[in-house]
This record gives sequence, structure tokens and C-alpha cells, in this order.
Amino acid sequence: MPVFLSIHRLLRGMALVFTMATLPALAQSAVWSEALNGEHRSDANKARDAYRHPAETLDFFGVTPTSTVLEMYPGGGWYTEVLAPVLANSGTLYAAHMGVNESPYARRSLGAFLSKIGANSDLYKAVVVTEFNPPEALAIAPPNSVDVALAFRNLHSWIRLNTIEKAFMAVYDSLKPGGIFGIVQHRGNPGMTVEQMKNSGYVTEAYAIELAELVGFELVAKSEINANPKDTKDYESGVWTLPPSYRQGDQDREKYQEIGESDRMTLKFRKPE
Repeated sequence: MPVFLSIHRLLRGMALVFTMATLPALAQSAVWSEALNGEHRSDANKARDAYRHPAETLDFFGVTPTSTVLEMYPGGGWYTEVLAPVLANSGTLYAAHMGVNESPYARRSLGAFLSKIGANSDLYKAVVVTEFNPPEALAIAPPNSVDVALAFRNLHSWIRLNTIEKAFMAVYDSLKPGGIFGIVQHRGNPGMTVEQMKNSGYVTEAYAIELAELVGFELVAKSEINANPKDTKDYESGVWTLPPSYRQGDQDREKYQEIGESDRMTLKFRKPE
């Protein structure tokens, strides 16, 4: 075969690969962009995109408009308001919230979340609210039904509540074989004790990975999408010293504002086929 013909076929093949790999990514980016720039999001929530990188994070975990997604402990719905419009027409979003009688904080959090989705039923029509409140409530989604389960900064809460093993097991049961469990969590320094994790809000990667693998998950990939090397992780009030909490009030506020939000691990696990 002539050399120029071989080169032509090689270049044509490379162009095809580039097109097949790039066009879906571009289309996906446009989908997230529309949701992120929607009028339903407050300016304060949009400002946090710079720290939470929602489009890149959800792409990394493989969420698409046709996915069945499980969001654990959605809180006030920061991520829900990004996911819901994308899933509205062809997907499903199970929002596994706290139990209404779990604590005063849980009641306030759930109330705010229900008010949010109730005020715009068309936007949030893909949302199915469930409850994670062990041992009474563990059915967070139908078994083997979920494509992607997500836990955003939840691990320290479950450690404090002594429910982290149950949370991971409930997620495992809800996922389809081959389904993805995506974790974003304040990343602690290696060697931290469980008690230090409870008090600081930071969790070590080793602890998260060990527990997930113990339940049966396989670690697929890590990402530094949500890393922040400025975070020194040595604050008296733990991770809540940093924005958006600013637990120290005005004390050294400019310093913490300069640091930004916490350093976070981004871990992608798979339920085996």
C-alpha cells in the first residue's frame, strides 16, 4: 500500500475518533451549561460553581439526561437544582433525604428542600423524594434501578451518626450491576482518626476507599477536579471555618475567603457486574 494512502487512512481514522469522542462531550457540556445558568438558581449558588465544578464533576461520574440518579442527603438542593432540569424529560432523580423526625436540623433541611421543589413542580418533575433514616428507612430507591448514585460531602455526617456502613450498603443495593457511586468529600490528611474526622468534617481517602471496597464496590478512578491545595485543614472549627459557613464569623474572614472552599476528594466507584 502506498505510504501516502496509509497516512491518509490513519489521519481519517484519527479524525473519526476525535469526532466521536468530542461531539458527545460538547453536547453534554451544553446541557449542563443551560441548567447551571437557569433563572431558578440564585446568584449565591451560582457563585459556588467555581469551587464545586458541577459540570465537570457530573461528567466524570457519567450522569446523562437519561440517567436514573440517586442523590444522597441533598440538603437544601444545591446539586438537585442542577440535576433536576437535565433529568426532567428522560431521567429520574431519587433524592434520599433525612428523616422528618430524625432531628430539628433534619426537619428544617427537609422542609426547605420540599419547599424548593414544590415551588417549581415542572422543573423538579423528575425528583422522587425518599428517606434515609436507619434503621427504619433504608429503601432509598428500588433495588438494582440506579445508574449513578451521588454523595456530596455526606461522609462526615454519616460517620458522626454511625450510619456510614448502612449508607454505603443502601447505595450498593439501589445500584444496577455496573452502576456508579460517586463521592465528593472534604479530604482529610492521611492518618486521621475516626474521631478527628467526626470533629473536623474532613475524611481520609483511605478510609472512604476501604469502606467502599468492604461493602463490595470497585474503585474505578480518582479526580482532582475539586482539589484545593490552599486548604491547610488545621482550623479550630474544622472545615466549617471556610466558606460558605464561616463559622468564625468576621474573624480572619478575608484569609478564609482567599483560601476558598475545602480541598475535596472525588472518587468514582462501580458496583461489579
